[in-house]
Amino acid sequence: MKKSKKSNIRFSALWVVGLIVLTLIGAVLVINLSKNGSNISTPSEISVSEAHEMRSAGAFILDVREPQEWQAGHIPGATLIPLGELESRLSELPTDQEIVVVCRSGNRSATGRDILKKAGFENTTSMAGGMNSWINLGYDVVNGP
Repeated sequence: MKKSKKSNIRFSALWVVGLIVLTLIGAVLVINLSKNGSNISTPSEISVSEAHEMRSAGAFILDVREPQEWQAGHIPGATLIPLGELESRLSELPTDQEIVVVCRSGNRSATGRDILKKAGFENTTSMAGGMNSWINLGYDVVNGP
């Protein structure tokens, strides 16, 4: 009888230790997911059609082209901050919205996205193909200032 009591005690102790370890692992996973959740939800680059959907859902559209490019045609409701001015104008950007960065072909927007991410704007993405693709797909464009 003594042997079976010892076995039961050892089994119970192992069971308790196992539960504690599993609980700690679960807590670490939950904490990491909550800290990194915003990184998971916004990819670094999206297609034009995804950008169009995000715009319709309320995303902030940031155009990083030059003023003359902007006047030739831009996304309705977009905000113009040329890439060269972006770092000095970060305070003009929302911190509570997803940001889609746009340029002519997709190169400057990727640079703009990286500037914003380094500045702490986690929910930021770049539109692949830029305004060239936006126009080619027939989405709305506004001309002028």
